[in-house]
Amino acid sequence: MPLTAPSLPPGVRRRGALIALVAVLAVTAVLAAVLVRTATDGTRSPAADRTLTVATWNMCGVRQWGCAGTGSGPEKRRAVERLVDAGADVVLLQEACATHAESVREALGESWRLSFRPYTWRDGGGQTAAIDCEGRGRGTAGLAVLSDRPLSSVRSVPTRQPEVGLRRGILCATVAAFDVRVCNAHLSLPGSDRAHPGREYRDDQLKALVAAVPGRRTVFGGDFNLRPPGARNRSAWVWPSAAYDAFRECDQTSGTDRSGRATHVSGHKLDYLFAGLPRSSCTVRDTGFSDHRALLMRVHTG
Repeated sequence: MPLTAPSLPPGVRRRGALIALVAVLAVTAVLAAVLVRTATDGTRSPAADRTLTVATWNMCGVRQWGCAGTGSGPEKRRAVERLVDAGADVVLLQEACATHAESVREALGESWRLSFRPYTWRDGGGQTAAIDCEGRGRGTAGLAVLSDRPLSSVRSVPTRQPEVGLRRGILCATVAAFDVRVCNAHLSLPGSDRAHPGREYRDDQLKALVAAVPGRRTVFGGDFNLRPPGARNRSAWVWPSAAYDAFRECDQTSGTDRSGRATHVSGHKLDYLFAGLPRSSCTVRDTGFSDHRALLMRVHTG
């Protein structure tokens, strides 16, 4: 997605549609954000070596947000499959369409679980609406957690969001087989609040994210719409010190390092994975079907 706040997307559903959606989902996913699959199979062996690989990827699946030329749904699905082939046990997705996310889960197999959180739009009258992905049958736009192990304690983390405009969010879940809490965050772009375009939300959203994770057994990240803290970054002040001090980022080489390889076509690093567990590898992968590159991080959980 371009580094600008999107205009009011076409196909926005009004409050009534959103309420209807929530009512249907509540029957099967009261404690899950949207969907948690419970079927299992024996195709993937237990994590005997106690390592966990987490990937994050903004798949640029919402066509009306400047993503029309970044690949089809099947191409993006195959890109996620290749992340799994590269070792990912958990995949954090941003700018996903609900039907695409479900098709990915189906392609990966019955052992995989999916939790999905829709983005919403709040208008000047306080009405909240889900955002439809452009194109027939694509479903709502949102962020997702895919896991090849059962997910528990799936929660959306409350954060300050624009009063008028696009509301993204944070979705967390526990991978019980590893006793690791994972969180997927998509932070607000500057100018996202149509009523208060000068307001900064990323500082409060990052504080809420860091406060929501346990002290050590966690991996959290996503698309932060933010460059790493540094002297040349005027927005460096929004970063809580705990992000790099109490945890380590995928590409962080030392306790004082605040750099990282570019993950966006602009040449900036906007995507992150932080861990409280020891890291053994960090990979930046160009999927070829997004304006963002994917990150994969392996951690030791034993």
